[in-house]
Amino acid sequence: MAVFTEVTPQQAAALLESLGLGELRSLEGCAGGIENTNYFVSCSSGEYVLTLFERLGFEQLPFYLQLMKHLAQRGIPVPDPAADAQGRILHTLNNKPAAVVNRLRGHSELAPTPGHCAAVGATLARMHLAARDYPLAQLNLRGLSWWNETVPVVLPFLDAAQAALIRSELAYQNHVAAGALYAALPRGPVHADLFRDNVMFEDGQLTGFFDFYFAGVDTWLFDIAVCLNDWCIDLPSGRHDAGRAAQLLQAYQAVRPLAAAERQLLPAALRAGALRFWVSRLWDFHLPREASMLKAHDPAHFERVLRQRVAHPVQA
Repeated sequence: MAVFTEVTPQQAAALLESLGLGELRSLEGCAGGIENTNYFVSCSSGEYVLTLFERLGFEQLPFYLQLMKHLAQRGIPVPDPAADAQGRILHTLNNKPAAVVNRLRGHSELAPTPGHCAAVGATLARMHLAARDYPLAQLNLRGLSWWNETVPVVLPFLDAAQAALIRSELAYQNHVAAGALYAALPRGPVHADLFRDNVMFEDGQLTGFFDFYFAGVDTWLFDIAVCLNDWCIDLPSGRHDAGRAAQLLQAYQAVRPLAAAERQLLPAALRAGALRFWVSRLWDFHLPREASMLKAHDPAHFERVLRQRVAHPVQA
């Protein structure tokens, strides 16, 4: 989260009033993240997060916001967008699309235990199943098509070894995606960015998933792979943590067993998840936007993860 667009207390107070959320008590810009403007809002009815969308437009946002509403109504712990008197959950502030959602309790577990990983796996499976009847459809906007478009843009910033790796991995992922096994993978709405800092815990209990603004329709396996690549690796080296991964996968499968195609393609999906975030971090790092409190993530981390996934395939 960062602040690209400044919001005054008066503007925030007017929006809260239109949503029936009471009087503004405090407004605080959020540090961290790189996509949208975010503020923590405290008001007489509770704690909320105000988001102004800097890249996503009015035509794209209903998919994300209605998905969160859909999941919340089915008991999945996610932020629930606040509606105005006409039932609208997408608003306008400073000529930008905006939303207000309840702030989840707790904090992120940045050094997760196997128990935390199991909670994430079980809740992720519940989320996938709860979204099966979600009626809106939008492809994962940071999927294979975006990788194909963006890799040529970041190539000039890479050395020869990095360029060779990113080209070969992109070719491999295009090959996998063209195969019959990939076509057989179960799919539906996915979070696609479920890192440690996008999950909240309180007193050891998972209290919610948030930041759904990279969500889209993709394979459920890709969502699992993104989780494994963050929750179940050693951060300094990028190496796989088999104990944490086993807990996440076992808990997920207790709710939704993996299909045969998912088991076979897990190594490829883990590579895909690493490539996706290496490419996006290269893009954000070398072609940054100006923002208050903005700090781009280090691209080298997911280069290390990708090299580990290529050298040491993980079987389901």
